Order: sequence, then structure tokens, then C-alpha cells
Amino acid sequence: PFKESVLPSWLLKVNELYIISSRSKLVNQTFIDKTSSNLQKFNFIEKYQQKSEKWNVSPSIAIIIANYNMANYVGIAINSCILQSSLPEQIIVVDDGSNDHSLEIIKEFKNAPGFRFLTKDNGGKARALNAALPYVETEFVMELDADDWLDPDACYTIRRCLENLKEDVAVLYGNLRAWKQNGEENVRYKGVRKGRSILNRNDFLSYVFPLGPRIYRTSTLKDNNGFPLIGFEDGRMYEDVSVLNDLIKTHRLLYKDMTVYNVREHPLSITKRNHSNWSDFLKYLD
Repeated sequence: PFKESVLPSWLLKVNELYIISSRSKLVNQTFIDKTSSNLQKFNFIEKYQQKSEKWNVSPSIAIIIANYNMANYVGIAINSCILQSSLPEQIIVVDDGSNDHSLEIIKEFKNAPGFRFLTKDNGGKARALNAALPYVETEFVMELDADDWLDPDACYTIRRCLENLKEDVAVLYGNLRAWKQNGEENVRYKGVRKGRSILNRNDFLSYVFPLGPRIYRTSTLKDNNGFPLIGFEDGRMYEDVSVLNDLIKTHRLLYKDMTVYNVREHPLSITKRNHSNWSDFLKYLD
């Protein structure tokens, strides 16, 4: 996501025999312009120093990405999955009929471990995610938007939160770190959107921002037949709310205070709620 992260992320994949170790930090804090954006960037970069071989790899996790015309960002989203200190077992990307050069970028990752890509005619995010679901073979599955990205330790942190998870929990979620895209190359840190515990449906529907990151128990999501397609906007909006509204009827949603998911705000983003649309959407929920 940042030009400063290219070198350290590359070093993560270099054989250690060719690297001379140093006791100093990867980034010399003395020379950092200590704005909140830069401090967040360098905290992110330093996570590439963490080693994965001594970390437990259970439980298994897949990451699914639905892409539509996000050629500027989808490569960063996929890279953030591949450059994990504790790798996911599967990365499944569905291109939902993009008419930009997204598919060319997605195909560049075809030889990455655990990677699979699918293409379909445009039908909206819920249909795209449902197309990926039959291929998910892991215990849990996380949804990543094509314009967002994960911290390098996201899968490790999430796995620790999933250890000994009660069977009645269908979804694990946490906090969101927000960024605003300024031009083609610069993103500005906006802050952390802290999550909160949801105890009932009223708590859920009064949530003031998208609940995330969303890590679903795969068996529960499949039992629900994936993401429901409701009449509102032909099922093309609020697919996250629709599925969580189903799951909360019989299962719990569990909050953990973790911040490993980065949300990008940009001109093409559709994450901002239009209040009138939201009110109309609520009429379709049972």
C-alpha cells in the first residue's frame, strides 16, 4: 500500500542465507517525519521483520476477494494476503465482470501458493462471493475488499483470536484502520474505528460503520447458503448486513480488540451509507 513497504516486503521472501542480520530496527525512528500517517506506515513496515516458522498455523483460513473495476488496488489487496507472516491456506479472487484491466493484474498471481481466481458476468458482490464459497475448504473464511489490505500479521493475529472459539460463534470481528487516498500514490491515515460488542439484533443494526474485519465460520456460512440475495437493489448492496442479519438469529458475533484490516476511502468507494438508501434497505430485512 505504501512505496516505503516495497523493499522490506521483498526482503521477507529472500532466503536468509543472503541477508546479513543487524540488531538495529528496520527503520531508524530518528529520521521519520513523525506525522500520524508516517508512524502508522512504519509500524506496518516493521511487521515484515516478524518470522512465521515458529508460529502455529491452526485453524485454517481462506481469504476471498470480490473484484469489480479495482485495477488500481486489487494487486495490493492480493499482495497483502501473500505477504503474510502466517500464510492463509487459500486466496480466492472472483472478478465480477470488470471492464478495466483488473483481470490482467489478478492473473499475475496465478502461481502463488493456494491462489485461485474465477471470472463471472457482473452480478454484484454477493453473487461474486457466493461463486467463491464452494471452493473454500478451510475452517474459517475472511472477506477482503479489493480496495483494502491486511497487515502482514493479520492471519497470525486472527488465528490466535480463533483458538478455542465457541461453536455458537459464527463471525469474529475487530477494528478497522481507515485511510484516505490522496492522488495515485499517497494515502493519509484517518484513525482506527473501534468496534464494539454486539449482543442482539438491535445492537447490530445500530452499528455506525461496516462491521469488520469479518471472519466467518465456513460451515455456518455454507449452511446459510452463503450471502443472501434480497430484493433491494437486486442484492447488490449491503451484502454484509444481509448475511450477518441471518447469522445473528441463531449464532453469536464475537468482537476482539484487534486492528489488522485497512480500509481505503477513495472516489470509487461505495462504503459510505446514503441514509435514504439505508432506510429503504432495512425494510427488506426480516
